Amino acid sequence: MAEGGQFREGLAARIARFDREGARQAAGLAEVERQQVLTSFPLEGWEKLKLEQYALGPDGRRSGLSFCRLMEYGTDNFGSIRGGSAAKHIIFQHRSGQWRVVPSLLNGLEVEAAWIQVRSEFVTAFDAAQKGEYDPLDDLESLSYGQALTTKALAVYFPGVFLPIFSAEHIRHFTALLGGRPRAYSSGVRTWRANRELLDLLREYEEFRGWSPYELMDFLYTFHNPRPHDRVIWKIAPGERASLWDDCLRNSRIRIAWDEVGSLVQYESDQELKAALDQQWPHSTGGNLRLARQLLAFRDLELGDLVVANRGKSEVLAVGTVVGGYAYDSAAQTHLHTVGVDWDTSYAQIFDAPRHAWQQTLAKVPATLMREIRHGRGRYDDAVKHGWIGDTDRAGEVDVAEKVAAVRGAELPDDELPDDVRKVRDLLEHKGQVVLQGPPGTGKTRLALNVALALAGRGDLIEATPAERAAGLAELSAVPEPANGDGKTGQPEKPQEARAARLTMVTFHPSYGYEDFVEGFRPDTAADGAGLHLKMKDGVFLRVCAAAKDAPDDIFLIIVDEINRGDLPRILGELITLLELDKRGSVSITLPTSGRQQTVPPNVRIIGTMNSADRSVGHIDSAIRRRFAFLDVTPDLDSLDGEVEGLGLASLLEGLNERLGTQFGPDHLLGQSYLLSDDRPLATAEQLSYAFYHEIVPLVTDYCLGRPDMLGVVLGDMVDGRTGQVVQTNPRDLPGMLAKVFVTAGTVETSDDDGASGTPQWGED
Repeated sequence: MAEGGQFREGLAARIARFDREGARQAAGLAEVERQQVLTSFPLEGWEKLKLEQYALGPDGRRSGLSFCRLMEYGTDNFGSIRGGSAAKHIIFQHRSGQWRVVPSLLNGLEVEAAWIQVRSEFVTAFDAAQKGEYDPLDDLESLSYGQALTTKALAVYFPGVFLPIFSAEHIRHFTALLGGRPRAYSSGVRTWRANRELLDLLREYEEFRGWSPYELMDFLYTFHNPRPHDRVIWKIAPGERASLWDDCLRNSRIRIAWDEVGSLVQYESDQELKAALDQQWPHSTGGNLRLARQLLAFRDLELGDLVVANRGKSEVLAVGTVVGGYAYDSAAQTHLHTVGVDWDTSYAQIFDAPRHAWQQTLAKVPATLMREIRHGRGRYDDAVKHGWIGDTDRAGEVDVAEKVAAVRGAELPDDELPDDVRKVRDLLEHKGQVVLQGPPGTGKTRLALNVALALAGRGDLIEATPAERAAGLAELSAVPEPANGDGKTGQPEKPQEARAARLTMVTFHPSYGYEDFVEGFRPDTAADGAGLHLKMKDGVFLRVCAAAKDAPDDIFLIIVDEINRGDLPRILGELITLLELDKRGSVSITLPTSGRQQTVPPNVRIIGTMNSADRSVGHIDSAIRRRFAFLDVTPDLDSLDGEVEGLGLASLLEGLNERLGTQFGPDHLLGQSYLLSDDRPLATAEQLSYAFYHEIVPLVTDYCLGRPDMLGVVLGDMVDGRTGQVVQTNPRDLPGMLAKVFVTAGTVETSDDDGASGTPQWGED
């Protein structure tokens, strides 16, 4: 009997609120779909099923409907297995016409021989399930490469003994909720076995007697949805100047172009899709990789995700909820990539200023902008009434002050914190210490400081003005006055060595040592008299530990900038043992210098930053590496939502990084901060000229190690072929020159504004 304390608490009340009649109606639709599968692919026909009848092809133009296509695209009501590539179908036909066989144990076989093996395992699985013998299923190795598909097939043919839940992650979530086998143990369990175990757990509840598996599934997702509530929100333009909006609104969907690459389910990685984009648009120098990632994100939108439909850079048409997975609608003439969306037009509004990042068809919507969109809900009618539609200056005067007041001064809900901040915070909770690693200029230190604000409950300051943000960080960094004595009560003051701020920043360097970070004898500047006077003093880490022990409800964060520039084994010493979370507050060690017993409180956190392009630093000790979580911080092109003299800054950086990555690898890219000023994109040609010639060029030159030929490969026509020197030009001419080198020759600018369209466009000067 499962304990399931968390699940059982309030169960009766949830059942009372549950729309069981609605679930039964939905189950009826699911049954219609199930019967379609049984009619098209009867169980007794599997022994002679042909590969072409089974497999998923590159698009929907094949005659008839394959089993895999019906399972992925024709039975959503029964349960979705959409998302990800076609590899989950075990064998599928690639867009090139070639057949792909996923299981490694079938490598080397002709595709027909591989299909015979896979078909045999399906038949064996169905026979075993028909006899009520489920253990043999775990021995079917080929099917283990398509566990979601296999589990759904079993649920279709044997609906009473399987739940219509096919995500291994979701099944484990529900199983843990009901007190089933621990996640660490169940991670090696096949999805079909875990599915049946979950159903058995539910059957143990008297309250669910007589419920169908579909009703049980609906109940679990209604009240215990495992899908994250903080997924990225995407802005998606419905065609050029929203030309497809009426169709999208009427048919509850969103459509985008790039039809030439075929169905996106064929692609197993961003690099594979980039190669297809490169083949179709060979002049691209950098935008295709970013575009590939955006297209795959579009393909993998999940039920419940939010999307924003826009027209131009300033108008929101609606906010939608994803209700159907990705499909490639080959029956349409254009914009064949579709996702089902339930639109809410009450969010329609006009921004007070254009969003340059919205020039592209797909763009991420930051949490702050989504708050603004939510706050402006229902105000479109007012704008229409006063004739402000299309007049962005007048529309912005409506409620700017009210918007600002609404998004500042209050602690942010968890789902409105930036995604990267939540990710680092979660890693800290799991590991205790994190290293942020990445190329220069990617905002590693800024991200660490944002996490500090979030841990202190001041997430509202993350996107505040520079002055407000700096004031909040200064408050966190201030060492408090002594709390246990004021000279009047007779109580002694806490010594300075025992006090520390909630946020402490240090920078490691070759001469930084154990004495600075932990403890050691240091010169006593207060001593008088002749000779050298040394005094035992606590280092930064011990002071933070002492303060954390006195305030167990607060999180104390140490940010170590350039963590890999110090000799970490020497700096941390024996305290490396205590950094593991399971030893926090319970295990103590004896400090060799002072002889004191020391523990590390559980409310101490460490974030280190590491420049991955710094060749002067050595390898991090493996014992230390095991105690830190590592997170790659990559260039954030979405933050560069601006342009200078028509040059898109995101496109410039993407094109430059494409060349740097090709020549030097991913550690030697450039981050977005080189094109930011006061946290905003550069706005003038003079600012761009300064950043390019005085920050970007010196760094690229250092990467090239004085080799003018390599410098010419990276910077192209910006380097004089005769002298090997970087060409100097008037700031007003620089944007055009940079566009010719890094953008117009290739970066994909996909726009629904200013004459651009939802398909790749390039300029040729």
